[in-house]
Amino acid sequence: MNMKSIDKNFKSGFVCIAGLANAGKSTLVNALVGQKVSIVSWRPQTTRNKVLGIVNGEDFQMVLIDTPGIHEAKNKLGNYMMKAVDSGLKDVDGVLYVIDAAKGLQKEDYEFLQNNAKKAPVIVALNKKDSVTVETLFCSLEKLNAIENLKAIVPISAKKGDNLEPLKSELMSLLQPGYPFYPQDEYTDSSLRFMVTEIIREKALYLLDKEVPYGIGVSVNKFEKRKDKDIVDIDADIVCEKQSHKAIVIGKGGQMLKKIAVEARVELEKLVGSKVFLTLYVRVKDEWRDSDYLMRELGYDLKQFKD
Repeated sequence: MNMKSIDKNFKSGFVCIAGLANAGKSTLVNALVGQKVSIVSWRPQTTRNKVLGIVNGEDFQMVLIDTPGIHEAKNKLGNYMMKAVDSGLKDVDGVLYVIDAAKGLQKEDYEFLQNNAKKAPVIVALNKKDSVTVETLFCSLEKLNAIENLKAIVPISAKKGDNLEPLKSELMSLLQPGYPFYPQDEYTDSSLRFMVTEIIREKALYLLDKEVPYGIGVSVNKFEKRKDKDIVDIDADIVCEKQSHKAIVIGKGGQMLKKIAVEARVELEKLVGSKVFLTLYVRVKDEWRDSDYLMRELGYDLKQFKD
């Protein structure tokens, strides 16, 4: 039990970020936090875990819970991701629901908003407003205004940073008098090891062909700082489901794997603040997305969501 006393001059709270796959949730979380806490790619379902992004101010702390895109689960990994969404919606002060303005409101958007608007305050961010005409945007706003109990609707562009201040003001109104839940110099609760796996996976998703869609996981085998030098040694496995995918990940003469390593190393060095010696291997683990054991090995443990 937390015994901290409530400071009436300080506000804090938890806000769950939800929405369909590829709505731009992770890009928005990164923009609001001002630091990269969630990986981003054009592929749907890139986010697989609940990831916390912490927005700190002199008199407030807002904890954003980035969740996987809402989708129909087709394997155990998909089931894990949807349980992460459900977990993220529990005991929050409000929900920020992100909609892709270019795609408009989908049936699943309506269902989510109608089911959740009465449970907690819901703010809608109509994202990617820069990619649609004024008429299309107005049409989406009309449809949203017809849904009862929405606290606010804010058109934004997370990628360009447009209209984020009005959205942030709406989010601030969800916070309650309290105290910081995390140290005020932190921007995420994710471990370095987790961030390393996510950065490597992001670069792989970005560089690989569509032939290797979602069956990629990353496992860090070694994360050690050398005693005599300012160098961090990282060994990691990129796990795929088929031998044919392994060949694509490695590439002709190992060129693709080298590209992934080069791009990942640049970002990893910024993350750890020192030179990184990165070694990547490619392993095949058949149908790992439907194996409880292999999913746990790669950091996706369904047991964490059991009551």
